[in-house]
Amino acid sequence: MNQDILEEIRKQDYDSIQNKIGEFLVEEVSQRQAFGVVFGLSGGIDSAVIAVLCSKFLKDKSLALIMPDSKATPKIDTEDAIKLVDKLGIEYKLIEIGFINKEYSKYLEPNPFSFGNLSARIRANILYYYANARKYLVLGSSDKSEFLIGYFTKFGDGASDLLPIAALYKTQIRQFAKFLGISDSIISKKSSPGLWEGHIAEAEIGLNYEEVDSILHCLFYKNFSIQETVSLTGIDNLAVDKIYKMYKNNEHKRITPKICQI
Repeated sequence: MNQDILEEIRKQDYDSIQNKIGEFLVEEVSQRQAFGVVFGLSGGIDSAVIAVLCSKFLKDKSLALIMPDSKATPKIDTEDAIKLVDKLGIEYKLIEIGFINKEYSKYLEPNPFSFGNLSARIRANILYYYANARKYLVLGSSDKSEFLIGYFTKFGDGASDLLPIAALYKTQIRQFAKFLGISDSIISKKSSPGLWEGHIAEAEIGLNYEEVDSILHCLFYKNFSIQETVSLTGIDNLAVDKIYKMYKNNEHKRITPKICQI
């Protein structure tokens, strides 16, 4: 794989990025006449970055919701999330959603994949409950890598009012997290949507994020063709084609519902 492309992606002015995101959050809360922001904190890197940014720019106007499902969420994730909010000093609530999942399962026909996505939608419901109750805005934690390939649950973790970090690839998020002083235990952790036990993002996608980001950067930032991307990155054609198809096939997740024009 071409390391020069990765270096180009990673080498950013993270101090400037931090300030731009902070200004964005403060301005949006003010313009929308909201009282603050609420976000899900999983113990993973993306939501950890959001937590740190909120503590810097909206500390007294932020609510973190830690929503594990004890059957699917590793204990270390919940522990890391609680340690982080304690360190940052922002308000949080710990809500176990396993009981809600169990109640749903009594009335729905079995489907493991759909049930996993249901967990993400339950979390979205709880986020919007608190957003409604407090007149807060919901922050989504999708990064650019996952947003572009549609690696999120529609109306689940894809449901939000603002996307603070969706302009940053996962590999940039890792560098940004180091800049923000986030612990190595979170940064080095395998990314996971946490929808079922042992759920690992890179295993499900079939590529690591260095490959995903290199492909996306070439296809959609440099506007290269699939074959040009293969040649430049050194990643095989099947992998590049797969990421391109994920981008195209999941386009419906990135747009609002289509209206039938009469």
